[in-house]
Amino acid sequence: MYIKSILGIVCLGFTTFLVAQEEDSKKLTHDFELEVEAEYRYFTDDAQFNGQEDHYPAVSFQPEYSLEWNKGYESLNFKGFLRVDRDDERTHWDIRELYYQKAKNNWELNVGLKKVFWGVIESNHLVDIINQTDAVETFDGEEKLGQPMVQFSYITNKIGTFDFFYLPYHRKRTFAGSEGRLRFGTVINKDDIGYESGAQEWRQDMAVRWKHYFGIVDVALSHFYGNGREPLFVFDAQGNINSFYPVINQTGLEVQITHDAFLWKLESIYRNADAQDFLALAAGVEYTFSNIDGNGLDIGILGEYLYDERDELALNALQNDVFFGSRIAFNDTQDTSFLIGGIADLKSSSKIFSLEASRRFGSTWTAEVEARIFNSIDQNELILGNFQDDSFLRISISKFF
Repeated sequence: MYIKSILGIVCLGFTTFLVAQEEDSKKLTHDFELEVEAEYRYFTDDAQFNGQEDHYPAVSFQPEYSLEWNKGYESLNFKGFLRVDRDDERTHWDIRELYYQKAKNNWELNVGLKKVFWGVIESNHLVDIINQTDAVETFDGEEKLGQPMVQFSYITNKIGTFDFFYLPYHRKRTFAGSEGRLRFGTVINKDDIGYESGAQEWRQDMAVRWKHYFGIVDVALSHFYGNGREPLFVFDAQGNINSFYPVINQTGLEVQITHDAFLWKLESIYRNADAQDFLALAAGVEYTFSNIDGNGLDIGILGEYLYDERDELALNALQNDVFFGSRIAFNDTQDTSFLIGGIADLKSSSKIFSLEASRRFGSTWTAEVEARIFNSIDQNELILGNFQDDSFLRISISKFF
């Protein structure tokens, strides 16, 4: 059924393209780009569960195509993704984006599969609810699956921007397979996860968001009603996992204050469901030392506090934690940057240290290094307890065509 919906969107975009081509083919502009990435992940500790490996080579392909007409006010946009990995569940493909966009005066319409990002916090994006997380692609949840949607945006200077979302289809989260790392002791098959709603994945979800600024203060309010993006897990006495996607109401708040070299940030959500109600928030500050010694070097210092009422049942394992880190940008022609940080649990000994670095070589090559170190993980940690032996180093090299 999901494939049929994709084909419907493709037909809509192709029809739009033909109509525009008939009107004025000379004003069509298009762009194509392909990223090919070779990746290697090495897990430093022996596997905790049978079937897991230490070495994971992989390759991915990410094509992008855009077509514009009507002086750029209308466009068709596509981003694809294909990963081949030793873990069968991490071998997957996705249409990240395939949507038609039309802008006119003070409104904008998007129809198709699209990625939408909400949030201001570095370590945990609480309010980011529209897209499903691509959980097998990255540990930190930064990668998202394409979400079928109709998005209408109304933009004003005086009262801000209003975004309205109609979300006709829900996409399940994929978890690591039996050969994959960063998984539970019991392998979770996404097809075994059900729905609270009788309409299942075809439940018609809605969301609305308002954002505006008042001087140095940027603020956003949002509300989502529909199938939750996080499955709810219930563990029985034998350790078996029962899970389903609940129907939720989630109200979110984002605030960012820019004052001199300081960024003060806040994200908070209240989520209501028949099975679970909770409040979560993340607050932090970032200070940037700019253009140190006049050579373009910027060093940012970050500190954030993370709280979740679900305690150890929080799927992201961040319940009462502090994040500390530093963002380093050389602002050179190679776009060299580092993000070094760590998360410490205030109630236990659990700590996670991280490193992300990237650098461009020439005009078409990019290298990235990522490391995650799980240190002194408390045995009572429901989520992280399964990852305690999964510290890893990831190296990737990308070529852009």
